[in-house]
Amino acid sequence: MASLDEKKQDSVSPQFSLSEQEKNVSSFQDDSQSISKDSTVKMTRNFSTWQIVTIGFGLTNSWLGVSSTLVLSISSLGPMLVVYGILIVACVSVCIAVTLGEMASAMPSAGGQYVWARVLAPRRYSSFWAYVTGSISWGGAIFTTVSMNIALSFQLLGFWNLTHPEHVNKPWEVFVIYNIINVFLFFFNISHRFLPIIGDSIFGISITSYCIIMITVLACSSGNYQSAKFVFVDTVNNTGWSSSGIAFVIGLVNPAWAFSCLDSVTHLSEETAQPEKDIPKAVLTTVAIGFATSFTFVIAMFFCITDLDQVMNSATGLPILDIFYQALKNKAGALCLGALVYITASGCTIASCTFQNRVCFSFARDNGLPFSKYLSIIDPKSGGPLYAHIFCTAFVSILSVLVFSDAALAAASLACISFLLLAYAVPTICLLARRRKIRHGPFWLGKFGAVCNVVLLAWCIFALVFFSFPATYPATVDNTNYFCVLLVAYIVVMLAYWWFPIKSIGGKYTFRGGNPQGEEVEFPDICIEEWK
Repeated sequence: MASLDEKKQDSVSPQFSLSEQEKNVSSFQDDSQSISKDSTVKMTRNFSTWQIVTIGFGLTNSWLGVSSTLVLSISSLGPMLVVYGILIVACVSVCIAVTLGEMASAMPSAGGQYVWARVLAPRRYSSFWAYVTGSISWGGAIFTTVSMNIALSFQLLGFWNLTHPEHVNKPWEVFVIYNIINVFLFFFNISHRFLPIIGDSIFGISITSYCIIMITVLACSSGNYQSAKFVFVDTVNNTGWSSSGIAFVIGLVNPAWAFSCLDSVTHLSEETAQPEKDIPKAVLTTVAIGFATSFTFVIAMFFCITDLDQVMNSATGLPILDIFYQALKNKAGALCLGALVYITASGCTIASCTFQNRVCFSFARDNGLPFSKYLSIIDPKSGGPLYAHIFCTAFVSILSVLVFSDAALAAASLACISFLLLAYAVPTICLLARRRKIRHGPFWLGKFGAVCNVVLLAWCIFALVFFSFPATYPATVDNTNYFCVLLVAYIVVMLAYWWFPIKSIGGKYTFRGGNPQGEEVEFPDICIEEWK
């Protein structure tokens, strides 16, 4: 019995069981034993399966995402692109959800992708690829909140522009509104114990807003609907690209953004009782609800358009608001429906803040970020990673300078999509390289799962290439796509921190406690065979 107990203890995640002798293996662990995943102070498992679903959908919120970025897709090929784009991206998202669900079921951890990369990569390179994945994942989470704050800022200005047509948006206005929103929404993520309630509320507000908007717009447009040909067949290419194929691909950014952040719930694995079952259910349910709401929403809205040119050249900067106004023929009514969109978007941004601080907290537990000693603290009063939340909010505020460049704004939105896809790709490549021979969890789809893995990688390559194209042609300094510049700059900074020559700072020397080739302690029995 004694030997059996010793074996069990060796295979248990350190966040649940660790002896005092193990806690003092290295100086890094000595410094961080009260604040890392070895700590006795940790987040409680207070999320039910349904609450995990509501948090996941609260961030992805596909019908909201589509309505917030309609202008790009409509300008590419008109309503038709959005309708079929949602069908395409939803199918891809199922494959992404299956891939994430399988790995989360086998290795439930708040670290998500970077932990999976660490476990599945060759031991010699496991720390490096875990660090790269974690850094990119955190960057994607940060840019998600940045893009949401930008969307909220333009929504408020859109309300003003509807009643003041002569007004022209100014960058400093966006900057001020952005930072006010960032500070205000910060307070909703302070207390951990209220997050399940907030998640339920966000979900309820989203579905209620969706229903009210659908019923109101359709009822007010009765007798003045567009033809099915207008919605499903007609194309209008205002991109300047001569190829309709390229215009179609570029326009897919809109539905891709609406189905991004599917990994958000995987970072709540340590806050639910059965993560190996709850997380896959939550990710797939998020895609299902997202498709059902976004697909029906855009079709209903497009049938109610009376002047497509006015929507495409929106004076408000918010095409969905113009659609509301055309349907209701009343500015007050349009503003009321717009307010529902805004409240839903605010809830989505709150969920995004939860997403970014959970990624930050989990990554800091392995010393993946500057100030990790503090970012990995679970505040005993709030019950959550308060310092990680403060750090992320401050970082998002610094990035508000991007609003002074339209090209930078577009790059930030694309970073939200592409960074997260890259973070999914690393552990997926490792899983396929191992021929999927791992000790999997209860959610495992065999050959279909392998197909989903390949689709995810193909979509990642596709997005990195084609979403880097300029939205309009010919490209100029002002309207070109600077996402590649942003990606390269981020990679340079990321690798500079890894190879920083001062050993007390450089990630190469401090990540995972300065033991980059150590034994896997969190999931030691997942891999059936050594890397060949």
